[in-house]
Formats: sequence, C-alpha cells, structure tokens
Amino acid sequence: MGFTSEDHEKFKELRLTPLAEKFEELIADESHDHQLPEEVFMAAVDHALDARRSNKVDRLIKQAKFPLPSASIAEIHYVPGRKLEESRMKRFATHQWRADTTNLMVISATGAGKTYLVCAIGIAACHTEHSVAYTRMDDLARKLLIARNDGVGHQDLLLKLCDVDLLIIDDFLTVGIDQNVASDLFAILAERENRLPTIIASQTDPSYWVQALPDRIAGDSIVNRLATNTRWIVLGNTDMRKLKHDEARAATDYWE
Repeated sequence: MGFTSEDHEKFKELRLTPLAEKFEELIADESHDHQLPEEVFMAAVDHALDARRSNKVDRLIKQAKFPLPSASIAEIHYVPGRKLEESRMKRFATHQWRADTTNLMVISATGAGKTYLVCAIGIAACHTEHSVAYTRMDDLARKLLIARNDGVGHQDLLLKLCDVDLLIIDDFLTVGIDQNVASDLFAILAERENRLPTIIASQTDPSYWVQALPDRIAGDSIVNRLATNTRWIVLGNTDMRKLKHDEARAATDYWE
C-alpha cells in the first residue's frame, strides 16, 4: 500500500503530511505485519502528536529568549549550604503556571546561580506548554523606553508582557529605572496580579526595591504586588561559578 502524489497533496492541505509519512513508513515495515491496520494508524498518530508537541516546546523555548537555553531542573546542584530543596524543584518541573497565580521570588548573591535556576524553571514551563518570556531588568527598561517612541509598539510590548503565561524578570533593580519605566512596570504587574504569575530574580530584597524605585507610592505598590501571594527561594552563599570552575579543573580532560 502506498499513497499517490495526489494523496500527499491532500495531506499537505490538511497539514497531515508527517502523519501520512509515518503511516507509510510503519506499514512498509514487516515487523508491524501482525498488527491491525487501525493499530498501525494510531501508532502513526501518536508519533505525529509527539513530533508536533516537541516542535511546539522548541518554539516556546526559542521565543522565551533564555540566556541559558539548555538549563535543566534535572541538572541543578543541591550542594550543602545552597539552601535548595530537590523535592521542591521537582514540583516546579511539572508546575501548572496558568492554574496557579502565585509569584516566585529568587533572591541570592552574585554567582549563586539564580539565573540558571530561573532559566531551568522557565524551560520546564515550556515543556508543560506554557508561554514564557525571560528578560533582564536593564533590557526590559531599555525596550520600554524605546517603545515609548511608538505608541502601537509600546502597547504591543505591554500586552505581550501582561499576557504571557510566565514572566521572568532577572537582575531585578540591579540598575536604577526612571519614572516612565516604573510606571510601565506597575501597569504590567497590576494587570498580571491574581491572573498570571511572575518570577523575579534579584541580588536584593523588597526593602531595597522600595528605596530604589523613583516614586515611593508607586514603589510600595510594585513591591506589594510582587511580595504578596509569593513563594520564596533564598539561596545560600555558595558560589556556583567557582564550584563549576573547580569541577571543570578536576575533570580528567581539562587542560590549560
């Protein structure tokens, strides 16, 4: 049995080409001769669905623009002193972010691995088919300021940040922001509050954020929205950059 070129055109129009190709491959394989036609067909359907889901996950990861696109919860180090629970991280691997509006704050000193951690959580969210947007605070501030010169572009950016399933803002308030950016940040967080979760990674805590924001009233509102209905991960002082470097130097294939 085989499909004609006319059949393939029909499959293409229906966007079923991968399914048809896999079905042809399976029925041509003698090892499947003992199976009923419908069993072979459903195996092809499962394969096509898996491929479609894999493509979707790859697309979500690419769209999120993670700086560490290979970060994985499975590869997280749980060394003593890091104050990180493996069982808790495993729950994040399958977490349903759209169904839980609770924010996540990740606080740590420089080099403690907060960027890897939030990337790993974000990539896990992509694998559960959530849309994710990753940005550093300085990049976000720059994009918001530039977008203000284009009313439509500015609104589109705000809508994207408001509606993405999981928003990750790294290096939060590492650098100062002006009143306009603070106003946009307030609008984004106000729109997401009790609707969609946000992950914040920072070297500082809310007491500093209030002081660093240009307007005290807006600062109180922003911090309140972030710190309320929130889970916290406060990492220990383990220097993960140094640890990784030491591990690399200890490897048998390391050379200088």
